[in-house]
Amino acid sequence: SRTDCYQCRARRGGCEVTVSVQSLANMLLKCQCADLQHCECQYHARGSAPNEIFVNRSLHLENIKYYGFDMDYTIAEYKSPQYERLGFNLIKERLVSLGYPQEILEFEYDPSFPIRGLWFDTLYGNLLKVDAYGNILVCVHGFTFLKHNEVYELYPNKFLQLDESRVYVLNTLFNLPETYLLACLIDFFTNSAQYTKDKTGVKSGNLLMSFKSIFQDVRNATDWVHIQGDLKSETVKNLDEYVKKDERLPVFLSRLRESGAKIFLLTNSDYRFTDHIMTYLFDFPHGPRPEEPHRNWKTYFDLIVVDARKPLFFGEGTILRQVDTTTGALRLGTHMGPLQKEQVYSGGSCDVFTELIKAKGKDVLYVGDHIFGDILKSKKIRGWRTFLIVPELIQELHVWTDKCQLFAELQGLDVMLGDLYKNLDSSTKEKPDISKVRHAIRDVTHKMDMSYGMLGSLFRSGSRQTFFSSQVVRYADLYAATVLNLLYYPFSYMFRAPPMLMPHESTVAHEQRFVMDTPMISRSRTFSIIDENDDVCNRHNRMLDQRSQSLVPHVRPETPRSVTHNHDEDYSDEESDRQSGEGEDKVAS
Repeated sequence: SRTDCYQCRARRGGCEVTVSVQSLANMLLKCQCADLQHCECQYHARGSAPNEIFVNRSLHLENIKYYGFDMDYTIAEYKSPQYERLGFNLIKERLVSLGYPQEILEFEYDPSFPIRGLWFDTLYGNLLKVDAYGNILVCVHGFTFLKHNEVYELYPNKFLQLDESRVYVLNTLFNLPETYLLACLIDFFTNSAQYTKDKTGVKSGNLLMSFKSIFQDVRNATDWVHIQGDLKSETVKNLDEYVKKDERLPVFLSRLRESGAKIFLLTNSDYRFTDHIMTYLFDFPHGPRPEEPHRNWKTYFDLIVVDARKPLFFGEGTILRQVDTTTGALRLGTHMGPLQKEQVYSGGSCDVFTELIKAKGKDVLYVGDHIFGDILKSKKIRGWRTFLIVPELIQELHVWTDKCQLFAELQGLDVMLGDLYKNLDSSTKEKPDISKVRHAIRDVTHKMDMSYGMLGSLFRSGSRQTFFSSQVVRYADLYAATVLNLLYYPFSYMFRAPPMLMPHESTVAHEQRFVMDTPMISRSRTFSIIDENDDVCNRHNRMLDQRSQSLVPHVRPETPRSVTHNHDEDYSDEESDRQSGEGEDKVAS
């Protein structure tokens, strides 16, 4: 007799006990499965979680011929919160130079507050954490978390449509400093005695300052700091403080090229900054192996493109020009010839780039951190396979495992809530008292959220997935905390996506049996399990022989003898043709 953990038993429909939340949580945590390899619970992760690559859509690395990498926050990992604090301070200084009060220089960056993927409502000045459909999960005005009724006053049905004229999505890691600064400024102006709060801004005498104008000032100051300001120069002057160096990087890229793949760097950064950062990242006394000499960073790439201006690169693009690596200047004219190894190019477009490297689309895997500029556009417009880098995954996974007691308690509360309605149906007049369970669910959910930070998890709020989470699922084929996680997989690896279960699949045990009572006819065709020598098959073949003289080619479709979908296989063209031919041969036989 097998001994199973509580969760496995529950999934098999074998759970009929009612227990306290705490004891139920303990049972959920303490897996008692005799066969861990076939345990159905989620607490037995294979390998080390921070080293894993997570799969949304199956991808066979053997079919990838070109690997493309962004630089910022992908090849180059910036240290947090040091780098965000630098950007935050520089944006503050820029705003003061534009006339903002000197008092805002007193703001200090708090890394526990901002997360990626928030929406900023420029009309009411609120930071919004929303789900995939625009339903508001959390609403913050400055540092004030709005209550349920306050949210309803501003947003009927707690919903806001994604309208670019009103909403700005703070999607990138570069957005973290401005996310927090927006909260600081809204809080400062709405609580300062010198200003009077208005629904869409603040007033001081005859001066009206809308939340939209504050946002535009912060957005412009942020762009100025990145393009014309001191962010890059300060980074270059203090590389040890702001940039993480990892000796595994040259090893990884060297192994990747040895596998036969082509590698390109595609970054929005200019050549001078790129050269400083990449030189630092590859500044080791030896090459990929201790016995090999040091190599210039350019030798690790087949192609290098700077000033790409993504996402414009994936659309109309810009002029493709060659960079003079001695001066950093662009050479005159448009580059028309073949792309040369170890040369550096500026601008261009995906159309031109793809044609020059002879790529098809699905044979390219592009790795980046920007859900819009890197992942969404390369996927939607060009069909590239996509790998999203999410550095926050380290903390997300740490909380997921370290605070598993809270997740188990929440599962236990769900069971208790169901038990309160047990044996009740539409004839029941009395309402069960669920107030204590609802209060407990809110309490546990709050503890879970605060374990991640003031605005909770990047991927969820309670049981609801965030807008950012939905974008990851929709556009990233793979995602991981760092690109170096590819080191832990062979370059022939088949990443296979787990089944995306609907609620009727994830909550109903396979072992449950029932008689179908429905006016709908069964659509099952189990022809594949019929022995070709049995009577049923012989009758079917005789029927086909009798109809061989008919002018009607087919009375009904043949039941396929092999799998018909191919989304998990991701064959190359040659393999696809071969597999298709084999399938046709089986049907024909």
